[in-house]
Amino acid sequence: MTEERAQPTPPRKSVTAEGPEGEHLGLDAAALAALRSEVTRWRSGTLARSLAKMPERDGDFATWSGLEVPDVCAPPDADTDHARDLGMPGEYPFTRGVQPTMYRARLWTMRMFAGFGTPEQTNRRFKYLVEQGQTGLSTAFDFPTLMGYDSDSPRALGEVGMCGVAVDTLRDMEVLFDGIPLDRVTTSMTINGPAIVLLAFYIALADKRGISRKAIGGTVQNDCLKEFIAQHAWLVPPRPAMRIVGDVMEFCSREVPRWNTVSISGYHIREAGSTAAQELAFTLADGLAYVEHGMARGLDVDEFAPRLSFFFDVHNDFFEEIAKFRAARRMWARFMRERFGAKREESWKLRTHAQTAGVSLTAQQPYNNVARVALQAMAAVLGGTQSLHTNSLDETYALPTEESVTIALRTQQIVAHESGVANTIDPLGGSYYVEWLTNRIEAEALDYIKRIDEMGGMVAAVEKGYPQREIAGAAYEFQRALDDGRRVMVGVNRFQQADGSSIPLLKVDEAVQREQCARLAEVKAHRSGHDVEEALAAVRRAAAGSDNLMRPIIRAASVYATEQEICDVLREVMGTHSDRAEF
Repeated sequence: MTEERAQPTPPRKSVTAEGPEGEHLGLDAAALAALRSEVTRWRSGTLARSLAKMPERDGDFATWSGLEVPDVCAPPDADTDHARDLGMPGEYPFTRGVQPTMYRARLWTMRMFAGFGTPEQTNRRFKYLVEQGQTGLSTAFDFPTLMGYDSDSPRALGEVGMCGVAVDTLRDMEVLFDGIPLDRVTTSMTINGPAIVLLAFYIALADKRGISRKAIGGTVQNDCLKEFIAQHAWLVPPRPAMRIVGDVMEFCSREVPRWNTVSISGYHIREAGSTAAQELAFTLADGLAYVEHGMARGLDVDEFAPRLSFFFDVHNDFFEEIAKFRAARRMWARFMRERFGAKREESWKLRTHAQTAGVSLTAQQPYNNVARVALQAMAAVLGGTQSLHTNSLDETYALPTEESVTIALRTQQIVAHESGVANTIDPLGGSYYVEWLTNRIEAEALDYIKRIDEMGGMVAAVEKGYPQREIAGAAYEFQRALDDGRRVMVGVNRFQQADGSSIPLLKVDEAVQREQCARLAEVKAHRSGHDVEEALAAVRRAAAGSDNLMRPIIRAASVYATEQEICDVLREVMGTHSDRAEF
């Protein structure tokens, strides 16, 4: 790929006393020159006299990711052409938001992540959250499910229901969504390697209930590249994994049109230790790889791109996170229109879910996490997210209790209804500092994408271990900054308390595994072994050939084949993967 493809827009026009081309945040050349002189006068006069009396406090003036921050920003610093770089809300390049009305018409979806123990327990939590005002479901699966293993597998011992809900067959999906109207509630499923199987369970459930596939809506994460980069819960090697993602994109674009087929996730990249710019770059590079893969399969970009969505972390640096969301929308719009030639506006729009940063929560003084989450939630909203999950104060210890998850949901509701930030669209648009920081993060991210393009794209970069090394390096530097006190975490390396805080915790009973295995044994005893054998044979033929895998996997789901039985066929045909060693 060429450098021109890596950076889809011309270099930013320099702003000089002779005047910029285009409107520069509403100032003409003479006004810019006058303001530049004013900033110089202020720094050499007023600021210098103040610093002589009271020097700046010790410490780095940098974002959480390490970007040096100027003492004050003015239009000469924020090299932004209004028409080119900002535009208006709901218009290209969508820097100011993907909808013309944003939250004045409809608030963001409050989608609290939930899942633990048995399907019955999670179903009760779902209904409780809906009663408390949640507006969308988000499902967390346990680790065996994430890895494509059933609850009765030796690999699942001690993990069933511990970090999410256990789902082995369509029967579990029936219980999990009992009483939930699939055609009226959107459902997000955080699952990657086996995403095609869990989506097949969901579609088979809709079929069984007589609900049209065109009526169900939601999102499946299905982001295989992120797994190889950050979370390490994969099913098959990178290239066959991309084939599976492509099958989901192709099938849903035609048969389940309201379904977001890939939630391209920067969240786990950031949680692994990346900077904001790395999170932005690697997430968009993953998205570019999925678009290229879809087009290589012969799909029209405007047929599948509108159902791609994103998922970003919201970390501690308030303004850096706002700028990251704004840069993400602008970059994606330009890539889609200029690199891929997408014609539909819906294909240009980066729609995103956001989640407050789990990695920023501390076990020390856990009630401090309420304040952290509130600030992060505010940043997500000011950044223009379409959907938000707020973490609970106790998540460094265990899955959240009902009380703590209610506080987290109430945090969103207070931001929505009491803060006033939802009353105007993009209230920080035009802020000299926010525009400067948006440009700076975008420039850093584009440099990363250029390097990835030169390697042959994200799949090749992942196989070379490039993003993995960059994230590991950033995580190491951040830990050094914490250890030597250059970065402060309240209650951790400053303002500590000797006595620990005692908080109520949710404990998942180990009896969950026995209950789940008993249900699985009952399903196996009452299903048709012949039907299962035939359905798995069809999955094997499709995996070995080129037919779309969705149809045979939905068939296998409908006859109660287990997740592991289907995943084992995929592993057998497509191979397994081990991460490369890095030193």
